[in-house]
Formats: sequence, structure tokens, C-alpha cells
Amino acid sequence: MSDKEHYQVIVIGGGAAGMFAAASLLRSGSVTDLAIIEPSETHYYQAAWTLVGGGIMQREDTAKPTVGLIPPGATWIRDSVVSLAPDDNRVTVKGGKTYSYDYLVVAPGIQINWGQIKGLPEAMGKNGVCSNYSYDTVNSTWETIQNFTGGTALFTFPATPIKCPGAAQKIMYLAEEHFRKQGLRDKTQVIYMCAGPGIFAVKKYAAALLKYVVGPRQIETRFKHNLIEIRGEEKEAVFVNLETQEPITVKYDMIHVTPPMGPPDFIKGSPLANESGWVDVNKQTLQHVRYPNVFSLGDASSLPTSKTAAAVRAEGPVLVENLLAVMKKQNPGASYDGYTSCPLVTGRGKLILAEFDYDLNPKETFPFDQAKERLSMYLLKRYILPIIYWKGLLKGRRWPLEGD
Repeated sequence: MSDKEHYQVIVIGGGAAGMFAAASLLRSGSVTDLAIIEPSETHYYQAAWTLVGGGIMQREDTAKPTVGLIPPGATWIRDSVVSLAPDDNRVTVKGGKTYSYDYLVVAPGIQINWGQIKGLPEAMGKNGVCSNYSYDTVNSTWETIQNFTGGTALFTFPATPIKCPGAAQKIMYLAEEHFRKQGLRDKTQVIYMCAGPGIFAVKKYAAALLKYVVGPRQIETRFKHNLIEIRGEEKEAVFVNLETQEPITVKYDMIHVTPPMGPPDFIKGSPLANESGWVDVNKQTLQHVRYPNVFSLGDASSLPTSKTAAAVRAEGPVLVENLLAVMKKQNPGASYDGYTSCPLVTGRGKLILAEFDYDLNPKETFPFDQAKERLSMYLLKRYILPIIYWKGLLKGRRWPLEGD
């Protein structure tokens, strides 16, 4: 806990977005007095949890102590924000202290609402119920897949925004591949129960995925179905048909649950929130629409793009440039186009690299068709992106060696 009560810049959140913003601002030389408010003593590379759940990586390889990642020059306030008073330039933490700031960066991430699905917290990790969406539950996924001997395997996608939307189906492809290799596929029904209207928002990648799903993978898709209850002892999942509002009960032998998510509670009830509870920022400049000394990026922001670390890597430089401009009494000049990326693992050694902007137009990095499954893109996901994350993104760089 810091003894200081005022900082030039306060960054809320020590995840990918908060760390990038804090490190970049300090590296600029224009910010010398910055605090990060973050309660967790462990930082997780969550993008790898699909590979942990699929038996490819170890859970422990995705975690590092937060203390070793705090950028030089930053003060770490180990606490949680409970309220925001932007009219007074103040934040209050759970421990009771209030801190004031000249500028605020809001990047606390997204809140997972396990309890919004009746029976899910009690059923998690047993009776065939698993999820990749937390460090505590991710090992249950590979255990469940390994113990599966046939029957009905469900994979869900909720009716809320979530982090890395593609992850809900990536684990399905890895599980289906495992069932096939174990000789279980002929006695297994794999069903993607998705609250959305289709398998992917970008037409180019949706067409490619559906070709694999309805073709060689023989996966059944049921769209506009939202999970509302788990009956663990009975191995039953209750969905609501979003078109008819009728409840539908489906028996399962295993179910991977992607839980509903939303903005953190302290943001929803604050003056910074829009009607949906997200930090209300200009989608090009990342500056708050009502408080010019407040900026936001990452999962808690209102930016209408997929909530991924790749998006943070594109958002971050825009936020930093514009915040520094505001500090100099200038207008924000940098603009974010909504770029995000979703590396869609479709099996061991196979990946479709989806990259697109606000308008859902592909914005691809490589000079080939990224809608095709490729080993090279899988190797990028498995080995290169973690290096970019740990040695680049968290250090305020777009690339690991930038600025060295």
C-alpha cells in the first residue's frame, strides 16, 4: 500500500492493458509519477488457457508473479478499486484509502459472472462440467476430455460479450480431435451451443470454419441458444432458445462452459459507464466522452471490437499518444480502427488466424489466405505470441526488442 495520496497518472488494472499503458507512459519520459492499482499477486497469460485445456501446455507456464512485471518507476497499490469519483479525480480502494490523480487510465479487465448460470459454481470440476476461463478451473478441462468415453459433448457460448470470443470453440476443436484419435468419435455427438447468430462475426472466417465444422469435423451447431442452468447430478444443461424464449433441456456427458461476462461492478455503478456498464470512450481516440483526463482500453472499455490481447496491442499506442497529447494541452490525434485478432486453433498443428477491424473487414498481416488452416500460424500461436506478450506487450512495446 502506498503512503502517497496523489499521482500524476493512476492506472486501474495490472493485466495486459494496464501493464502496457503503464510501461509505455513511463518509457515516454513524460510521465514520472504513476501508480498501478491491482489486487492480484499473480499475472496470467490467459490466451494460453485454450492450450492448457487441450493438454498442450501446463497451467503453471501461464502464470508469473505480478511484482516482477511492474514497470520500473511505477508504484504498485495492491488493492481493488471499489468506487470512482471522476468529478473529483479520485478513486477509492477496498482498503479504505482514496487516491487522487491528474489523469486516469481504466483497464481492469472483464468480470466473469459464474453465478449467472444457476448451478454452475457448484457443478464446476465434476459431473463432466469444465471451463477454460479461470486458472482454478482450466485443468478440469483436460481432465474431463481425457476421462470422456463417448456420448454427448457440449460446448457453450453465452449471450454476453466475452474475452477472446473464439476461445469458446477452439477448445471444442481440440476436444473433437482427441475423441477422434481415441477412437471415440463414432459414439460421440459434439454440439456447439451458441447464443450468437452464427459461428463467427467475420464472413470470411465464418465460411472457413463452417466448412470444417459441417464437413470433416461433423460438429452440430445450435445457434441462438443460451445456457441458463446446469443440473450437475442429472448431467442436464438448460438453455433458452433466444428466438422463442422457450427453455430446452439437453442431456450431456461432458460440457465445457464459457461463462457470461460483463463490466466490473465498480465501473457499472460509476459516472464513467455507458448504458451497458462499460467505460464510455470515443472508439477512435480512447478518450472518455465526458471526462477528458480519463482514458480506457482493453476488456472494460466500450470499444466495439473483440476483447483480446491483440486488440490491446493496437489500442495501447493510440491511448498513450493521445494521453500524452492531452497532457500537453493538445487534441488527441491518433486513431484506432478496431483492429483485433483471434488465432483460431482448429487442432494440434492447425490454426486459422482471424484479423479484422471495426467494420469486420479482414486486416491480415501475412501475404497469404489466413482463413486456411496452417501449421505456421499454429507455431506462431504456440511459441511466438507468448514471447511477444511477456517481453513486448507487458513492457510497453509492440515487439519484444523494440527500444532495446
